[in-house]
Amino acid sequence: MAIITLTTDFGEKDYFAGATKGAIYNELPDVRIVDISHSVSPFSIPEAAYIILNAYSSFPKGTIHIIGIDSEINEENKHIAVLLDGHYFICANNGIMSMICSEIAPEKIVEINIHDKIQTSFPVLDVFVKVACHIARGGTLEVVGKIIDKIKPIKNLIPFVNEDQTQIIGSIIYIDNYGNVITNIKRSFFETIQKGRDYVISARNNKFKTIYTKYSDIVDFKIPADKRHDEGRGLVVYNSADYIEIAVYKSNPQTVGSASTLMGLKLMDTITVNFTKQ
Repeated sequence: MAIITLTTDFGEKDYFAGATKGAIYNELPDVRIVDISHSVSPFSIPEAAYIILNAYSSFPKGTIHIIGIDSEINEENKHIAVLLDGHYFICANNGIMSMICSEIAPEKIVEINIHDKIQTSFPVLDVFVKVACHIARGGTLEVVGKIIDKIKPIKNLIPFVNEDQTQIIGSIIYIDNYGNVITNIKRSFFETIQKGRDYVISARNNKFKTIYTKYSDIVDFKIPADKRHDEGRGLVVYNSADYIEIAVYKSNPQTVGSASTLMGLKLMDTITVNFTKQ
């Protein structure tokens, strides 16, 4: 039984997500549909890329992932289907796949060319669903598109490193449900540049000299619980996806606050790491 996932910026108010599922079931009544997220910020390619990168590998090989972000077709925004790591991805060629493709080389990429057979103003519903159902039936990518060898890169996904490697300039690519802010700096990238040196991480006027491996590392459990004041404290941590994340311990944007609200951090803000010279 095929699995088709949906990652979109449709939200929950409108009919778009429901109509897309209905169109899939209309073609494949026995398919399984999984919502990864419909709460991507409108047109936010970095957010969508981060979500799908960290979600897709939890699914079985052969899963088909529809990514409905900025999918209106035009001369600069074609549609593609990608076979990568045993999974199929259907999306616009707008940079969404570049984060995944920077870590794993695609096995096959096609530029979808069935648009002359379909009249649409809703490509996720009309084009992406057709392609996904074709793949789910065992169809090949060459039937729905022409082979290409490159995808469009996305800006700001790769941190900048200065010439003498004493500074990394990164950016915030995602803000999670807790208000924690995730940077585009992966642990492996950071450690390659760090080479054991001390560092200061700066986000606006907030500075951090330690990266924790879990949130509770900030707590001194030797102090009695009623004398601790850790909730609401800022910290930097390697998150579950191994990206550098700026967080607030036990944050809640509606009560104690969060890294985003308390530190005034938002998507695409700059994060700087300065290393001591050896």
